[in-house]
Amino acid sequence: MSPTSRPTACCPEYARLTRRSLFTGGLAAGAATVLGSAVVTAAPAAAASADAVMVVLSLRGAADGLSLVVPYNDPVIADGSARPRIGIPPGQLLATDGTFGLHPELSPLLPLWDAGELAAVHATGLPAPNRSHFAAMEEVEDANPGSDRREGWLNRLVGNLPGSSPLQGFAVGNGVVPTSLYGAQPVMSASDVESVGFAGAKDDDGSRLRSLHTLWDSTPGNLGTAMRSAFASAEDFSPVQETVDRERSYPSTDLGRALSEVARIIRGDVGVGVITVDQGDWDMHSGLGTLEWGAMQRNAAELAQALAAFFADLGDQRRKVTLVAFSEFGRRVQENANFGLDHGYGNAMFLAGAGVKGGRYYGTMPPLSADLDADVPVTTDYRSVLSEIVTTRLKASRAEVFPGFAPEHVGVMTGL
Repeated sequence: MSPTSRPTACCPEYARLTRRSLFTGGLAAGAATVLGSAVVTAAPAAAASADAVMVVLSLRGAADGLSLVVPYNDPVIADGSARPRIGIPPGQLLATDGTFGLHPELSPLLPLWDAGELAAVHATGLPAPNRSHFAAMEEVEDANPGSDRREGWLNRLVGNLPGSSPLQGFAVGNGVVPTSLYGAQPVMSASDVESVGFAGAKDDDGSRLRSLHTLWDSTPGNLGTAMRSAFASAEDFSPVQETVDRERSYPSTDLGRALSEVARIIRGDVGVGVITVDQGDWDMHSGLGTLEWGAMQRNAAELAQALAAFFADLGDQRRKVTLVAFSEFGRRVQENANFGLDHGYGNAMFLAGAGVKGGRYYGTMPPLSADLDADVPVTTDYRSVLSEIVTTRLKASRAEVFPGFAPEHVGVMTGL
C-alpha cells in the first residue's frame, strides 16, 4: 500500500464510542444537532440579546498539537529525530515567532491571526495524564477533580449567567449532549433549527396550537410546567428560524455544516450564551501523514476553512463571540511505525474572536524528548485558559464554574 492510500486508524476505545455513548448526559442544558461527525449544542442564557457568546469546539479523539502548533526550534523537532517522516519543515510553517509556527493548512486563519483575533496556548491539559479517551473526556468536561457530582463545567457556567428563559436548555437533534453540559438545567429538543416547534402546528390555521394551549396552559404539576416552557421556548426561538441559512458559504464538511448552524443561532440573537460543537476524527494512530497526504492535512484544512467561514458569517454579532478549541489530551512526541502517533498528554488550545489578545503564542514548552514514550508536558492547566474567558467575557464566577481551582495567569484575554 502506498503512503497516499494509507487509511486513518483510531484506537479500539475511540471506535467503540458511538455518537450517543460519547455525548449522552441525561437531563442537561443544551441543544444538540448531529451533523456527521459533528455535534452542536446550544445553551441560551436568556430570551434576550446576550452580551457575550462562548463557543466551545471540542476536537474529539485527541488532536496532535505538535502538528497544529509546531515548536520548530526544539532540538528533537528541528533535527527530525522525533518525527523523521511526519515532521513539518520549518520553512513551510505559518506565523512563526522563533519558537512556534502554525500548520500550513491553517492559512485561512491568518487574517484572524494578523488582526490579533486568534491565539494559541501550548502545553495545556489536565493536571495529571489520562490516556483513556472516555475517562479524559469525562474529566475535562466535569472540570472538578475529586467531586462525586455528575455536573459539567458548562452547566455550572449556564447556571451562573443571568436570565431564566425556558431556552436555558435547548437540544437540537437527538437530545444527546456532552458531559460539559450535564447538570440541573432543563432541556428542550428538536431535530434541527427549522423544526423547532410542535408537530403540525405550522401546517394549519393555528387551531392545533390553540388546542395544545387549551390542554396544557392550566394543567398543574411538572408536565404542565414543562409544556408551558416548551410553548414559550418555541416562540422565543423563532428569530433564529428567520435568519438566512448561509451553509453554502462554508466548506461541505461536517464541521462546516455544524458551524453554519451555530452562526444562525448566534445571528438570531435570542440570548444564547454558551454553544458547544463536538467534532470527531482526530484519533490518528496511523495515517496522520505528511503535508502531501493524510488525516492531519485534511483535518487541519477543514478546521481552518470552517472557522474562517464562521467568523465571516457572524455579521454584527461577531463582536460578542469568543471561540475556544481543544482536545481531551494530546499525542506522543515520537511518531510510530504507521505514520501516526499514540496517546499523549499536553496539547495546544486555540482561542479566537472577541476579547482575545491574539497574533501570538502563549504557554511554556520545556525541551522535548524523542523517546518512544515521551509526552508533551502540561505546563498550563486547561482550566486556567477557560477561566480567563469565563471571567472576562461571560462575567461569571470562576469559583462557581471551576470549584476549588486556583488558576494561574495566562494573559490571553483582555480585561485581566
